[in-house]
Amino acid sequence: MKTIEVCPSTLRPGFTHYSPHAVKELFDGAAVLPFIDIDFENERDQQLAVENMNNISISGAQEKFSAVIDSGKIRLAHIGEQATYILKPAPFNLSLSTRKQIPANEHLTMQIASQVYGIRTASNGLCFSRGGQPVYITKRFDVINGMKEGSQEDFATVLQMTEEGSDSNFKYQGNYAQIADAIKQFVPAWMPQMEQFFKMVVFNYLFGNEDAHMKNFSLMNRNGEYFLAPAYDLINTCIHIQSGSDLGLVGGLSPDIEPSEEYARTGHLCRLDFERFAERISLPKKRAAQVLDMFMTMPQAVYTLIDNSYLNDKMKRSYKRVIEERKNRFIRKSE
Repeated sequence: MKTIEVCPSTLRPGFTHYSPHAVKELFDGAAVLPFIDIDFENERDQQLAVENMNNISISGAQEKFSAVIDSGKIRLAHIGEQATYILKPAPFNLSLSTRKQIPANEHLTMQIASQVYGIRTASNGLCFSRGGQPVYITKRFDVINGMKEGSQEDFATVLQMTEEGSDSNFKYQGNYAQIADAIKQFVPAWMPQMEQFFKMVVFNYLFGNEDAHMKNFSLMNRNGEYFLAPAYDLINTCIHIQSGSDLGLVGGLSPDIEPSEEYARTGHLCRLDFERFAERISLPKKRAAQVLDMFMTMPQAVYTLIDNSYLNDKMKRSYKRVIEERKNRFIRKSE
């Protein structure tokens, strides 16, 4: 059985299981073992898990499985059972050499977003398979007290973007200003939600998330009232594969803003580009500056979380290198 010395949720050292804070936030106060009785690397267990995929409607390329807490243990949900958690093991596709690091990467990135930058995220942590492999676990924010509450609509759906034939790249089309315009349209008190969205876009850039597509942002609809869903699927994709684009959408921030000289020269965004994007989405200059100022330096807390994470040492170094490169691009002066 895997030895645990750091809380598998908060990444605070000195815990052999989930810390009290993690128990409260992730498991609603219930004591839960950080181990699951399944090995996603085992072919037979994989088949059992794939059958479970029929019980989940969350979209995405990575395998996701419905789960519940049963007598202090995490298990796959039965067909027809209301799932309260989602499990994401390492992708089954063996072509990616670093695939086993993906759950720890997503967990780390989500914790940095929440703990360091105050981004509202889905509650999350890691659990461990029989073989000791980390499995990402996140609490469903559309389920409250075991009951599904309202609906979640990603922005591909909101903007009526649909898959044509076998082309799944539709979710990468468009630009982030389109999401902002939809927030204005559907969310009554849109200003604080817009600030949250802006912070998420900047964070994704600084932390190397080149997969921040339309389906990775959502609105929640409860009783006809819309609000921005908590952040999810935050991950530093650059330490696994680089797409050649700084952002997840092919249209970038917005076609309506003038690119900075730095962007025109290097092809990389800097702070001025985000300042102009903030103006485009009607975020007051002072509030935009407060967000951007947060990212001008890399707090020590970021490095502490990386060092405490369940990434291996090589991937920890890669993670740090990516965010340093992105920060240096971001702070470049441009007129």
